Amino acid sequence: MTTVAAPPAAVESLAPRRKTRRPFGPGSIVKYALAILFLLIVLMPLYVLIVTSFKSGGDIGVTSQWNLPDHWTTASWVKAWSSLRDSFFRTFQLAIPVALISSVIGAANGFVLSRWRFPGADVVFTLILFGMFIPYQAVMIPLREIVTTIGIAPGIPTLVFVHCIYGIPICTLIFRNYYATTVPEELVEAARVDGAGLLRTFGWIILPISIPGFVVTIIWQFTSAWNDYLFAIFLSNTRNGPITIALNALAGAQSPDYAASMAGALITSLPTLIVYVLLGRWFIGGLMAGSVKS
Repeated sequence: MTTVAAPPAAVESLAPRRKTRRPFGPGSIVKYALAILFLLIVLMPLYVLIVTSFKSGGDIGVTSQWNLPDHWTTASWVKAWSSLRDSFFRTFQLAIPVALISSVIGAANGFVLSRWRFPGADVVFTLILFGMFIPYQAVMIPLREIVTTIGIAPGIPTLVFVHCIYGIPICTLIFRNYYATTVPEELVEAARVDGAGLLRTFGWIILPISIPGFVVTIIWQFTSAWNDYLFAIFLSNTRNGPITIALNALAGAQSPDYAASMAGALITSLPTLIVYVLLGRWFIGGLMAGSVKS
């Protein structure tokens, strides 16, 4: 039996091609230089914020804002924490229920609107989405009348109710797109064949595979509720409201303590930063999970 050798060109074409590195040219230098420049621009206010929070009153000034403190002190942090402590924990009582409740309701709405084609489903979905485009300022007075008529306790309970209502449209949109494009129809059909109803299918089949959608909505709603100031100032006060009102009271005095204000701003932003650090790696993947149909 005679074997025919493959021509050298064919052997070369079958061999794995090595990835050639592009030379570090002028284009790469410009790209990295611009990236470093933009990074410095973003980090400059953060640098001033951190440095000022450790300064004493005599070190703070317009001309010395870029200088490191002559004497590092945490007195401003202690003052800021004593002013913000109560509202800090109250804001957790606001942001966590808002993130969980609105996410679960949005998941239920998204599943029904994506898998149950009842008459008028598109109209219902359009009306839900319409809630995303109503500005807060346009409904402040009617909203206050509604919560007063219903009898919801002022402060955190009122804000939980309001943020859940305003969070349902965006959560519904995210979950509807996720279920319509990512969850296979065969999975729902198999559950239906096994005798599972709509609620059982949602609770035992759909929810366990909805983690990417929940990551997106929880981060979104937690951040929105934590950083909200307009609803907070209109529907609560410094005694029963979230941390944004307390921070404004700390920074808005007639003789403001700039070091304590800077420390308070860092304390206020810390929880949302931790949420993004812990869940950020899944945020983009969950956000894009429903963007294309596999």
